[in-house]
Amino acid sequence: MDPVSRRLLSQQLICPQFSTPKEVVGWMGAMQAQDTKGMRWAVAMRTKKPSLSAFKKAFDSGEIVRFHLMRGTWQLVSAEDYWQMVGLCSPKAVAVTRGWMAGNGISIPDEELFRIREMLCRIVGDKRSATKEDIVRGLAERGISMDDHRLSYHIRMSEFDGVLCSGDLLPVKASYSLSTDKLSERKSFDRDEALMHLTLKYFRHAQPATLEDFAWWSGLSMGDCRRGIGLLGDRLHTEKWHGREFYLMDDARTRGFRKGRCILLPPFDEYLISYKSRDIVLPQEHSHRAHNNRGIFWPVVLADGRAAGNWSSTKDKITVVPFCGDDCINPEAIDTEISRYLDYLKR
Repeated sequence: MDPVSRRLLSQQLICPQFSTPKEVVGWMGAMQAQDTKGMRWAVAMRTKKPSLSAFKKAFDSGEIVRFHLMRGTWQLVSAEDYWQMVGLCSPKAVAVTRGWMAGNGISIPDEELFRIREMLCRIVGDKRSATKEDIVRGLAERGISMDDHRLSYHIRMSEFDGVLCSGDLLPVKASYSLSTDKLSERKSFDRDEALMHLTLKYFRHAQPATLEDFAWWSGLSMGDCRRGIGLLGDRLHTEKWHGREFYLMDDARTRGFRKGRCILLPPFDEYLISYKSRDIVLPQEHSHRAHNNRGIFWPVVLADGRAAGNWSSTKDKITVVPFCGDDCINPEAIDTEISRYLDYLKR
């Protein structure tokens, strides 16, 4: 088994199968979306013809939405998966967030939570797409003032409950819409069906991956993760690699890897975030070049699927800094990838 080539194929980073952002996000299940600039490239680069305008169209129309979900962080999910994801993942996310609040000395009684949520619904509903500044003004008009940290928790709890999701795509700031305005009405779901659905989407995009990887990515308990794997039955099989047991889909792609390819990976990309153990593509001695101990990830250059350098961008220039030797990044290959990125910005 070559886990690098299989992951590149499964993650749609080489030989992508899809043409639209909606298809990509639906395939991935959920995509980390802390970095608003990086998330656009993370989705677009997995399409056959990367386009910034295509991403914006899908985002503004509600085909894909951004909100806090797994691990208490920002995620992109497809409209079709939204209600199942909220129902399955929110209880754990709420518990984690309440723990953070307690650690920061913040307590929000249920009476306050529901009262502010009703105000948020009115403010955001009236604007259709509201920024945090809009919300602050709307609350002030109703005689409510609170610090930014407390307000952030109120907004996050509303996202967990399926009340708020992303509004229109703005250059930098987040915006919010009512989920029922952006998406279909709230749908009921069967928990086992949702768990099986999430498990399928994870291993489909992250394979080969371990049980521990799945638990890290989903934020679910080990018991839930084992149950999800069991629900998939014989659609999954295991293979051993360097003493570790990996799960793969029986219909996993194995053809398409081409040596010499370079990829500009955005910060917080699923190619790294999807796994608890990243040593297959990110050697331990270089891990500090990809992320710090506080969970902040930086843009990384992949050479043949392995982290080989960092990159940064200005309006019309890409700067690449290798960290594994000057000859580890093929000049022609990286020039081709830079051209692909600059073309994406124009489309």
